[in-house]
Amino acid sequence: MSKKNLSEKLFDNHKQAKETSVLTTYMPSSEKVIEEKIKNSPNAWYRTLRRMLWAWQGIHPVDQEEVLARIASSDASRTYDHWLDTVMGYHSGNWAYEWNRLGALYQQQSHGLENEEAANKLFSAAVCFSIAGYPHLKNDSLAIQSRAMAVSAYSEASEKTRYLVKQLEFPYKNKKIIAHLHVANTDEPRPVVMVSCGLDSLQTDMWRLFRDFLAERNIAMLSVDMPAIGYNSHWPLTEDSSVLHQAVLNQLHTVPWIDHHRVGLIGLRFGGNAMVRLSFVEQTKVKACLTLGAPIHDILSSPDKIKSMPKMYLDVMASRISRSAVDIDSLVARLRAWSLKSQGLIGGRKTQVPILAIAMEDDPVSPLSDNKMVAMCSHGGRSEQIKARTLFSGYEETLDKAINWLENELIE
Repeated sequence: MSKKNLSEKLFDNHKQAKETSVLTTYMPSSEKVIEEKIKNSPNAWYRTLRRMLWAWQGIHPVDQEEVLARIASSDASRTYDHWLDTVMGYHSGNWAYEWNRLGALYQQQSHGLENEEAANKLFSAAVCFSIAGYPHLKNDSLAIQSRAMAVSAYSEASEKTRYLVKQLEFPYKNKKIIAHLHVANTDEPRPVVMVSCGLDSLQTDMWRLFRDFLAERNIAMLSVDMPAIGYNSHWPLTEDSSVLHQAVLNQLHTVPWIDHHRVGLIGLRFGGNAMVRLSFVEQTKVKACLTLGAPIHDILSSPDKIKSMPKMYLDVMASRISRSAVDIDSLVARLRAWSLKSQGLIGGRKTQVPILAIAMEDDPVSPLSDNKMVAMCSHGGRSEQIKARTLFSGYEETLDKAINWLENELIE
C-alpha cells in the first residue's frame, strides 16, 4: 500500500472528528475553573509550541513556521476563536492536517534520496506525524491515525538506515510491551540505554538522540513509551510510573546484541520520573540514570501550581489516568501520589545508581530543588541547569557532556 493510499484510508472516516481541545470532559465541579482558564489564557495556542525541540528532532524551522502560518491564517471555524490551533474538521488549517501534510512532503522527498539521507528524511516525517497527534489524548481519532502514520514512516526509515533498528515485544500481564532497539553494529554485545519521553511524546521521536549521541559511542538505545500513550496506551498511568520499564528491564537478558549487565536510563520530562523511580527499585540492574526536566516532587505536590497549568497539560494528565470525567481537585490529589518523595523513595536511603538530573533554568515543572534532591539521594549523583539565554546551544553542549558521563558510568 502506498503512503498516499494509507493516508487516505486512515483519515477518510475522520473528516468531522472532534477537535482535540474539547475531548476531555470535566465534571460540573471543575467546569468554572476550566472556563476561566480558557477565557483568561494569555496564549494564542491551545498546544504548547516546542519549536526548538522540533528543530532539534529534525524539523526545519522554516518548515515549522510555514505549517504554523497556515494554521494561524485559516478562515475555518475554530472551537475557541483565540486559540489558533483549534480549527474543527480534518482539512486545511487543522493542526493534524497541516503537520501530516508536512510529513507526507518529507516522505515524498525521501523517494529522491538514498541510504542515510532517505532514512533521515523518513525519520523526520515520523516526527511530523507525531506532532500531528500531539498531545496524543485518549480517544483523539486524528491523533491515533497520525500515530499510525508515524509508525509506518519509522518502520520504512528503519529499513533504509545502516543501523540495526528492531521492534521488540516483551510479554507482560497477558499483553505486550512494544519497544524499539537501535544498535550501531552487532559485532559484540553493546551497553544499552533505555529511553522514555514525557506524557505527550512518542518513542518514535527519539531517533536523533541515538544517531547523534549514542551510536557514535557504540551504545544501543531501547525506546519505550510511558504507560497510557503510544504503544502502551492500553495501560493507565499510576503512581508506579516505572512498572512497564521494570518489566522490560527484567527481560533484557533475552535480547541479543546488548549487554544486559551494562544498562543505563534516560528519561525526558515524566519519563524522568519513571527512570528515577526505576533507579531506586532495581538498583542492582541499572548502572546509571540521566534525567532531563523531570517532575519529581514540587509540582506534583503543589495544588495551586497544578491548577495554574495550561489546559493542554491538565487534559494530558486526565487522559493518562483514564478518567472519562475529571474533577480537578481529585486529579490534584491523585498527582500527589506520583511524587517520588511522597512515595518515600526520595529523601530516604540513597540509591546505589548514580543519577545526573538536568533541567532548564526556571523550569516550573522541574525546579532546581527537585534535581538537587535527586542528586543528594544518589551515590555519585549530580544536578545541572541549562541557562535560558543559551537554550539551544546550551542544550546540545549539556546533552553531549551528559552522554559522556553516562558512557563512562556504563563502561566502568
